[in-house]
Amino acid sequence: MTKPPPVHRRHVLRSCARAAALAVPGWTGFAGAAQGSTTAALPADRALALRHLHTRENLSPLVYAQADVYLSPALQTLNHFLRDHYSGEVGVMDPQLFDLLHRVQLTLGGRAASLSTYEVISGYRAPATNQHLKATRGGGVAQHSLHMDGRAIDVRLPGVPLAELRDAARALKAGGVGYYPRDGFVHLDTGRVRAW
Repeated sequence: MTKPPPVHRRHVLRSCARAAALAVPGWTGFAGAAQGSTTAALPADRALALRHLHTRENLSPLVYAQADVYLSPALQTLNHFLRDHYSGEVGVMDPQLFDLLHRVQLTLGGRAASLSTYEVISGYRAPATNQHLKATRGGGVAQHSLHMDGRAIDVRLPGVPLAELRDAARALKAGGVGYYPRDGFVHLDTGRVRAW
């Protein structure tokens, strides 16, 4: 795979605005994609901006996919960025999780669609970390968390009320959505559709 050309913020914002205008109503969603539908309705370029609250690292808007092609260098960057912040272990994140984050922003529109930066509380979680958290935090951590499979992320979006973020994610019916207002985040995953 050839290295993608450098991406300028103006180009990313223009692409996201175009995607916001065209993509959400006609997109078949993950359920359709899982059943073999085409990805023709996907936005041309998909990008994310992230800030990790534990590592204090920032990721400028990064184009991770173009049409139906995920960009390997960008996925590797995201895998490292979303590593287990306790152990430093790097997992392999599900690219559809990035699409879910992208779609949530498009669904919210306005301030969110213009590439607001997600604040990340937790991405990948190593099995040993999950076991430790389960032992020390009781019922708040699943025995086989989708975080261990790289299929879950805990986030918030500055400027967007947490309940709005939750509702936008639930409306997509693209996976699990957990609402944690006391802890200040929404859990998103690419597992079966459910909410708590």
